[in-house]
Amino acid sequence: QVQPVESGGGLVQAGGSLSLSCAASGGTVGSLAMGWFRQAPGKEREFVAAISASGRTSIYANSVQGRFTISRDPAKNTVNLQMNSLKPEDTAVYYCVTTIPPFKEWASRLAMAYDYWGQGTQVTVSS
Repeated sequence: QVQPVESGGGLVQAGGSLSLSCAASGGTVGSLAMGWFRQAPGKEREFVAAISASGRTSIYANSVQGRFTISRDPAKNTVNLQMNSLKPEDTAVYYCVTTIPPFKEWASRLAMAYDYWGQGTQVTVSS
């Protein structure tokens, strides 16, 4: 059983940067599609970014395109989310997700497509 484990959340001022990391416990990032979702208080869970098992395909929500970058570190068996130019509306609990993909280039924006979810890490952006 794969268990994503997030780290790196915290408090940052608007315009600042923060990096999240997700360890793929029980699996290897080269065999898993991985991604990030977030949920702000009183709002629905939303897709943030995802990356394929090959690492060649990455997709982003429109709201973070150009500001966030998802990447893999096979040596550390982690997936990272570099968040720049943060805004107060980025404040949320961020969840790492993963699943065994149907093929290496697969990545999805759908929450139901991912079988394994982390516990979440809080990101707070102050204005």
